[in-house]
Amino acid sequence: MIQTVLRAFRLLAMVLWVGGLAFFAFVVAPVAFQTLSSHHEAGLVVGGTLRILHLMGLVGGAIFCVATAWLWLWAEVPARVGFAIQFVLTLVMLGVTAYSQFQVLPAMERDRAVAGGDVDAAPVTNAGRVDFERLHVLSERLEGLVFFCGLGVVYLLSRESQWPETGRVKVQL
Repeated sequence: MIQTVLRAFRLLAMVLWVGGLAFFAFVVAPVAFQTLSSHHEAGLVVGGTLRILHLMGLVGGAIFCVATAWLWLWAEVPARVGFAIQFVLTLVMLGVTAYSQFQVLPAMERDRAVAGGDVDAAPVTNAGRVDFERLHVLSERLEGLVFFCGLGVVYLLSRESQWPETGRVKVQL
């Protein structure tokens, strides 16, 4: 029973995190930049949304790791390998998300202030604007890395039904 609950928490945590990343990248950000009156306003919406998404990911990732570690303790060797891969991918996701949340986004805010508050209105040679644009590219790449690691975890989660608690893989004919 407890294993079923742990698996449900893991699935919910990862699907919310990866689904949130997909919704953010493919819906929120494009719609904000297409419909709001300025890039500055869209950036404020996207930045605020990203901070919330990061917090969801950090909490969900922590839940996922605790539940996975617990399941790993009960599993036999073949299943432990799968759990370990999921755990490592999730640790990468957590580390990258924490770096983005606590290092990159605050640095972007400082650069926005140096650029006068509206990055697009600053001259292209403005130091704040130059660094903001560099960090923006980094931020996009970091989010992409988290997303693709998350897809890997989701794929492995979908394969778990083939290795029951004993860790033996079912043979498919």
